[in-house]
Amino acid sequence: MKSESAPSPSAPRTVSLVTLGCARNEVDSEELAARLTAAGWELTSDGVASVVLVNTCGFIQAAKQESIAELLSAAESGAKVAAVGCLAERYGAELAGELPEAQVLSFDDYGQIGARLDDVLAGRRRPAHTARDRRTLLPITPADRQPPAAARPASAATSPEGWSSSTVDPAAPWTGPGGGVFRRRLSGGVVAPLKIASGCDRRCSFCAIPSFRGAFVSRRPPEILAEARWLAASGARELVLVSENSTSYGKDLGNLRLLEEVLPDLAATEGIERVRISYLQPAELRPGLIEVIASTPGVAPYFDLSFQHASGRVLRAMRRFGDRERFLALLGQIREQSPQAGVRSNFIVGFPGETAEDLRELELFLSHAGLDAIGIFGYSDEDGTEAASLPGQLDEAEISRRVEEFAGLADELMAQRAESRLGETLDVLIEEEADDGPSGSFLGRAAHQAPEVDGVTTVRSLTPTLQLAAGDVVRAVVTGSEGVDLIADVKPR
Repeated sequence: MKSESAPSPSAPRTVSLVTLGCARNEVDSEELAARLTAAGWELTSDGVASVVLVNTCGFIQAAKQESIAELLSAAESGAKVAAVGCLAERYGAELAGELPEAQVLSFDDYGQIGARLDDVLAGRRRPAHTARDRRTLLPITPADRQPPAAARPASAATSPEGWSSSTVDPAAPWTGPGGGVFRRRLSGGVVAPLKIASGCDRRCSFCAIPSFRGAFVSRRPPEILAEARWLAASGARELVLVSENSTSYGKDLGNLRLLEEVLPDLAATEGIERVRISYLQPAELRPGLIEVIASTPGVAPYFDLSFQHASGRVLRAMRRFGDRERFLALLGQIREQSPQAGVRSNFIVGFPGETAEDLRELELFLSHAGLDAIGIFGYSDEDGTEAASLPGQLDEAEISRRVEEFAGLADELMAQRAESRLGETLDVLIEEEADDGPSGSFLGRAAHQAPEVDGVTTVRSLTPTLQLAAGDVVRAVVTGSEGVDLIADVKPR
């Protein structure tokens, strides 16, 4: 059998990296970009590359379809194609068999991604991995997942050798303490995600993420703090802490309150104006964490709470906890400490067995919750999940009807919540000059507005000579609203 030869030295080693899905995937792509750069690959964004690397999403059916469409489109361009990310990890050899246009790689290939793409470029097809439950790769007990070490925040955590805020190159890769983590910013901008953990230990009946992302593992504080300083030096002014479940941070390091201890140090990072936390579990949101988020200078009083529903019966079927009364009480605790706190959440409608009474519970909750941002999703069966075999499955037409009904309600309630902020004074992080507004208008986000998923604030200057730039924080008074978005005038000094 004739062996395939390696590419000639003159063969272009250029790669285009396409990222789909959530902010966690965005961080993964930036780590892949840094490793590829270190391996001699040239990253290109002009659409002309010898290899297209697609970081796929495998969360719900629509995301899977988008990922497959992107892989097929890349193949049509004539480039060699490789798939990484959640869809690739979740289906492995099965996906490779159905999609011969792409080589399918695993999370385990990330450390050698440069060599793996050399194989792709040369046409050497490696056997795709067999998908398995990645939770089995770590001990069941969280305390056994990390080697013993002091798990406490370290304000003076060591930075990579030679690092300084005055000499950092935003386009250059970063390596964490000990050289263990690479990262290269791809999108730039004043907002950057910062991963604090990976994996999840929860067993929600509708969710397959833990099976392919694995058990929960926290990153150690010194590494997180060093990366925060690097991000600040590369132009970031807001850090968005991401994980599958941020409320679990530190439990495998022997300190379940570690997030409360790390947040003040992150917020004190030179150059960082705001730290925002995402992916909080209501059942794990302890009073001490609420207090720190609500009252720490530099930490956005923002609560991204994964409610998913408000009917206790449906939540129990989802293997979750809570109900309308408990959730409203939790929101009361938050607003007692921070009346202007922002709250967003996602909800699933059409779950197996969901009744009109369950929907009424959800409607009552939404009507009284005062949420700033509401995401409505229709239930879809996910391979290997408990919910896929539950009785009472609803047809797609009925699920779509429920989504449409509650999406309309959500739009109305979010607009009302935005209007209720008229007269409030907000600190707005400027991101760019407004394209379609009057001269002197800028787009930014207040503390209650997360990037991409929430509304924005248009800031108008009443002083024509006032100059604002991306990364500035300006105090402004809300004077109007348009749906979920706000209009605010710069407050005179």
